[in-house]
Amino acid sequence: MTNEINKNIVKDYLSDLQEKTVDALQLVDGKNFLIDSWQRKEGGGGTTSILENGNVFERAGIGYSSVTGSKLPKAATDAHPEVENRKWEAMGVSLVLHPHNPFVPTVHMNVRFFIASKNGEPDIWWFGGGIDLTPYYPFKEDVIHFHQSLKNTLDHFDKKLYPKFKKNCDNYFLLKHRNEARGIGGIFFDDFTDNNFEYCFELIKAIGSSLTKTYLPIVQKRKDTKFTNRERDFQLYRRSRYVEFNLLQDRGTLFGIQSNGRVESILMSMPPLVKWSYDWKAKKGSAEERLYTDFLLPKNWV
Repeated sequence: MTNEINKNIVKDYLSDLQEKTVDALQLVDGKNFLIDSWQRKEGGGGTTSILENGNVFERAGIGYSSVTGSKLPKAATDAHPEVENRKWEAMGVSLVLHPHNPFVPTVHMNVRFFIASKNGEPDIWWFGGGIDLTPYYPFKEDVIHFHQSLKNTLDHFDKKLYPKFKKNCDNYFLLKHRNEARGIGGIFFDDFTDNNFEYCFELIKAIGSSLTKTYLPIVQKRKDTKFTNRERDFQLYRRSRYVEFNLLQDRGTLFGIQSNGRVESILMSMPPLVKWSYDWKAKKGSAEERLYTDFLLPKNWV
């Protein structure tokens, strides 16, 4: 394997990943995505693919971007002071699917590459990404399937990766102000440079293509489940946690806003409808309470 850095093959892969993912989701939903290409004044651009009020997904957003700049925002330099005063390029695909049916979980996936350059010095680069699940009325078998599929994917590279990335995910998607998990986790990693460039790129490609194995079987199994206003109301309430996390904690959202990114594309991850209820408490023994007691506490699912 080689350590030669080739950002163009990453860029081509990410653009292709977006197109293939859109095609797959259109088959599931039966409705076509709106394709919106855009340019960024400071450098670069991207394509936002969005589906709203579909047959399965209330909102589905898949964004591809490749943007450049000469000064990094605070969200990046706080964690990486070594990249300050370097030219940079960030590229990635980010996906969030918000289903209509409360028995179908929300899913988020992201794969990305970052490189910072300075004349006379070696490039600084890394990969990042992950995929995580946010159910409202979870089924244990679905959660196990999701985690087992991710473990199988990562074990092909290194059996140490899944437990490490799972722990990262549990820690990252914790709403600190509530001390509450956003969902049942998955995998999350950043600053990934293990072995060499080619190894890291192959790992990213495996995660990028994992949606069809990890998530879509759950969608097919649960999308026609009957539900009432009670389940819909709880789904909207739990979506508030999604909004809180993205606006208060998510590094990708903060990076996009601070780097003068395209706001419509950055905030496509938001659910279209959401509600807050003052001091809401689940009824004892209810399905809603079981989400908190049986699923939102970090545990080893596989």
